[in-house]
Amino acid sequence: MDEQTLRELIEGIRAGTTTPDDAVERLRRLPFADIDGALVDHHRTLRQGMPEAVYGPGKTAEHCVKIVAELLEHGSGPVLLTRTDSDQRAACLDAHGTAIEANGSLLWRAPEPTRTSDVLVITAGTSDLAVAHEAKLTLRAYGFAPRLIADVGVAGLHRLLARIDDVTSADAVICVAGMEGALASVIGGLTAVPVVAVPTSVGYGAGLEGVTALLAMHASCASGISVVGIDNGFGAACAIARMCS
Repeated sequence: MDEQTLRELIEGIRAGTTTPDDAVERLRRLPFADIDGALVDHHRTLRQGMPEAVYGPGKTAEHCVKIVAELLEHGSGPVLLTRTDSDQRAACLDAHGTAIEANGSLLWRAPEPTRTSDVLVITAGTSDLAVAHEAKLTLRAYGFAPRLIADVGVAGLHRLLARIDDVTSADAVICVAGMEGALASVIGGLTAVPVVAVPTSVGYGAGLEGVTALLAMHASCASGISVVGIDNGFGAACAIARMCS
């Protein structure tokens, strides 16, 4: 339940179009509902401005179906299920119909863009695209219309320089890079807007499955860069949603 839905409920009671019993029934699910041990947080939009997302790993396909059903039936915003496996996806799509898909994540009730900030998602390589697509889908769920530039890492920096106007015109940037993670420092040195860096597990042996990129981004000489966990495109998008209108 978001602020607008709550206002409509209150107005309905005042106007007599909603009975007190109906209102109590709807409010009973606030702040959360117990769905087989998962405490689905219907109050999150009121607190944070973003509805709860569902993390797929560790859940059965049936559990995912039930949690998504709760959010679709009793929530009013977009419903995002992330990092699903094939069984979870098949079960949820069969139960709840078509969703927008990206990197194993599913989005129902995608809103029209309501946020005015121009957010750019940029990747060092095409191997980073799976994480970038997760970030893009999450941004879309939270009301943004993000742009994507792919494969402009430092091994061929001229590719980035050809798109420099796209970088400097953005209101915020999510930079997704593996290997040594150098692209985040480059982007941080080119623009004054918020930059959220996402290290990925892409890279050869000394890349240490993303640890090298993570540490490099934390040690960046471009001051003010924010860094999320390895492969966490969802977290980067949520950080942007907190920063930008």
